[in-house]
This record gives sequence, structure tokens and C-alpha cells, in this order.
Amino acid sequence: MRLLLMSDTHLPTRAKRLPEPLLEEIPRADVVFHAGDWVDTDTLDLLESRSRRLVAVHGNNDGPELRARLPETAYAELGGLRFAVVHETGPARGREARCAARFSDADVLVFGHSHIPWDTTAPTGLRLLNPGSPTDRRRQPHCTYMTAVIAAGRLTEVDLHRLPRR
Repeated sequence: MRLLLMSDTHLPTRAKRLPEPLLEEIPRADVVFHAGDWVDTDTLDLLESRSRRLVAVHGNNDGPELRARLPETAYAELGGLRFAVVHETGPARGREARCAARFSDADVLVFGHSHIPWDTTAPTGLRLLNPGSPTDRRRQPHCTYMTAVIAAGRLTEVDLHRLPRR
């Protein structure tokens, strides 16, 4: 099972549209994750129409329309793994322990907010993934997104993709 992970798209404030390499990944993915801060409903409509399955949440920059359509936290069981998705996890310091306690029933947590790619594993085994942002690199060298594969009940081939500068 192929996964596509993104967050913090901030359209149309940070870019006019999603980058083409990211759009090309959507039909290849069995499941698309978006960890919030969409800003516009058009991007949600686009991902809903093009994704086989979308697992998504709203973020702190999302208004009433997006909050009405998306939860603050989402859960999905995929290929024998339990996923949780949330926008914000708080400061980097202590993140693994804090998230392991909050999401003790999950195997993988997908999150956003910081625009900083993140891939760590808590002592409990919880895998924490932040795909960064495909449209707003902030202080990062590149805009980014992630892909991953679930095979035999394990998360494999977790790749961070760097997008060319606009």
C-alpha cells in the first residue's frame, strides 16, 4: 500500500497551486494524508476528488468551512498499522514522549504545523512523521512532502521528497 503525506499547503497564500510533482503522486497513492493548514477549501475538494482515500485534519490556519468538514484528529487502520493524524504536536523538545502518551493506541503519527520535516520513533515504538510543506519552506532549504509504503504490516520506504525552488 502506497502512502502520500503532506501538510501545510497554505493555498493560495503561499502558492497558487500544489506543485506538479506532488500532484503526480496523488494517483499513485492508495491513501493520501494531509495534516492540516489547507487555508482554502479548493485544495480539499481537489484532494477528495483525486485521492482513492483521504485521511485529513484541519489546522490552526483553517477557517470555519474547513473545520466543519475536517476533524482535529483523524484515525485510520491501514495494512495492519494504526495511524493518527493531527496538525500540531507542540515544541520539538519532548515531542516523542508527549505524543507517545497522547497517541498510545497508534503505530504512526502524521503531523504538521512546523513546516520542518521530521521522522523519529518514540521509545514506545510510535513513529512520528512530519512531511514539511510542499509550498512554504520557511527556514528549510526545500519545500517537501513524503511517500511511504506499508508492506507485511510494516511501514517501509519512508522517503522525504524535496521540491525544486520556484
